[in-house]
Amino acid sequence: MVCDEPAGRDGPVAGDGARPKDDAALRSPVKQRRDHARSATWTRRLAVTALVLAALNLRPVVTSLGPVLEEARAALGMSGTIAGLLTSVPAVCFALVGSAAPRLARRFGPDGVVFAGMAAVALGLAVRPFVGTTPVFLTLSGLALAGIAVANVLLPVVVKQRFPDKVGMMTGLYSMALNLGASAAAAVTVPLAGAFGGDWRAGLGAWAVLAAVAVPPWAALARDGRRQAAHQAGHQAAHQAGHQAGHQAGQRTGREATPGAERAARGDAPAEAGTAVRVARSPVAWALALFFGLQSSSAYVIIGWLPQIFRDAGLSAETAGLLFAVTSVLGVPLSFLLAAVAGRLRNQSGIAVLLGAFGLAGYAGVWAAPAAAPWLWAVLLGVANCAFPLVLTMIAMRGRDGATVIRLSAFAQSVGYLLSVPGPILVGALYQHTGGWHGPLALVVCLMTAQTAAGYFAGRDRQV
Repeated sequence: MVCDEPAGRDGPVAGDGARPKDDAALRSPVKQRRDHARSATWTRRLAVTALVLAALNLRPVVTSLGPVLEEARAALGMSGTIAGLLTSVPAVCFALVGSAAPRLARRFGPDGVVFAGMAAVALGLAVRPFVGTTPVFLTLSGLALAGIAVANVLLPVVVKQRFPDKVGMMTGLYSMALNLGASAAAAVTVPLAGAFGGDWRAGLGAWAVLAAVAVPPWAALARDGRRQAAHQAGHQAAHQAGHQAGHQAGQRTGREATPGAERAARGDAPAEAGTAVRVARSPVAWALALFFGLQSSSAYVIIGWLPQIFRDAGLSAETAGLLFAVTSVLGVPLSFLLAAVAGRLRNQSGIAVLLGAFGLAGYAGVWAAPAAAPWLWAVLLGVANCAFPLVLTMIAMRGRDGATVIRLSAFAQSVGYLLSVPGPILVGALYQHTGGWHGPLALVVCLMTAQTAAGYFAGRDRQV
């Protein structure tokens, strides 16, 4: 009895206790993989939501002001010169502030910088309608534009990092949202003001709500980015510690690793190669910057002058407005489709040339007979305007890694926006000097030809 009792107790207890532990050990990796998959799915959905919300806020700062500019000028005592300056401030701000985005991204991470940018947009939009002086109004507009500028540069980077296998589709998605936000702000600001008793300040400030909605998703994405960076840093530290131990062992056995082997062991050879790249010396980067700048210049000409061209041809103001709306609305579906197709191709030169052909045909029609087939000219120019999502897709695909895409995006957009400033101004000066549109449109045709050539070189299968 005494001998049997320990055997009986130990046998069943030990056996029953060991089995659950073994099962738990077997289930643990499976559960970890399942949890990791759920977390990755949640993060990707969060990133999609954040991208779309950010894109919706990239243009209302500019396009919501135009419909109520007359009321804003009267309330603030804004001169015509200052009002004209407002049309060029966005491009200059995008160029100057966007150039700082790479340094900010290296310090705070792309997600964190876009989060701060969205907060700046919300603050600027919320406060600027309720100030009483022009300088403060301009300052708050500049704050919102600064937030947009860093987001402009870094959204292609976020796409590259978060969706490396779906660059074209995700670029198309947020380009579509960008066009939708721009069109909605232009169309809805006046009705919003009417809903608040005709108060232009309320109609303008209402867009701060949309910007505020974008802040929490980017805050969550920034936390996830910091968590991933900390995990990666810990992994690299452990890897480096293992390498150092192996290196010391090699020294003890008389075998010393070569510097190239050491870099390969650390896995940072590509990163070193990437940091050695001087983006400003790359022909691909300059082709992208020229293509970006020339397509922006064409877009600003269409936004600023196309309705006037149609009105000078004898069409009514209402019809001219509808024709301009066609060029904007076409960008909503075409931006998504075009970027999705471009992202599947290694070479996008053919698409750039095709868009240039649409633009040349549209401008030629407007030059020869603007009132003969205005709807056709508007459709052709609307298709040509879709060069914007194409160049964003190109930027994300031309960089070898995320760090290079940050520098490439900052360079192409900063230089490109600066190049885009003179075009609309020269068109207006020629129009004022000649009293007609043949001279200005001839200039735009030359710019479109240069855009087509730059797009051909930017679209080739080359990487920086």
